[in-house]
Formats: sequence, C-alpha cells, structure tokens
Amino acid sequence: MPELVRRARAIEAAKRKFGKRAFSWRNAVTCVHLARSHLVKMGHRPPALPRIRSLVGAQRALKERGWTSVADMLDAQPGLLRIAPAEMLPGDLAVLPSDDGIGAIFICAGAHKLIGWREDAPAMVVLDLSFDQIAGAWRV
Repeated sequence: MPELVRRARAIEAAKRKFGKRAFSWRNAVTCVHLARSHLVKMGHRPPALPRIRSLVGAQRALKERGWTSVADMLDAQPGLLRIAPAEMLPGDLAVLPSDDGIGAIFICAGAHKLIGWREDAPAMVVLDLSFDQIAGAWRV
C-alpha cells in the first residue's frame, strides 16, 4: 500500500474513533489517547497508558517518567523522530502549547491542518495553522 494512502487511512480511523467525542479525562478521550491510537494504526507499538482521570493525574504521570510535557513524552518514544513543522506529512504528530503547560498533541491532516482538541472547544477540531504556531513535530 502506498505510504500516503496508509497515512490517510490512519487519519480517517482517528477521526472515526475520536471525531465526535468531547475531550474527557475520565473517559480516556485525550490527546495522548488520540496519539497512542494513531501510532498503533501507523504500525508502532507504544507502551500502555496509565489510567489518568485529571490534569493533575496527567502531570503526575509525566513527572513520574521524568517528562515535563507531552513533547518530552514524544521525544522518548522509540521510532519517532523530531522534525521541523514544515517537514510534516499527513499522519505525523505535532504539539501545540496549552494553557496548562504540558502541551497538546495533534495529528497532521494535510498542509497546515491539524486535528485534535483545543481548550476552547469541546469536540475535536481541525486547525489551520502556520508553522510558527507549532511547538514541535514528529515523523510517525
């Protein structure tokens, strides 16, 4: 299967699974769950996630592993390579800054397009951003 077709199918699977769901710590509908599900669809084997029910729990889980943000978490994942945001292909991961300081993971869905959750919207959104708004990017 051509690489871009495989990536497009993984993005569509993420949209089907998470697209209409509201962000929820309690129901495991977070950017980390989105990223993990996407990585599995892309052929990676990310570790199981700890049960996280709040922002405080997420911060604690990151700290226990020596990370201060989701960007640190992605940097530590085998098979992921940090790239410049301008190099992103559909299906790569990006991190945007967040009010809580730990960041938010999004999936690249095309040129300047990212899907994920924002603090000001309950459901998944499609953002149209410039590269300078992206704090980090990883090749999946």
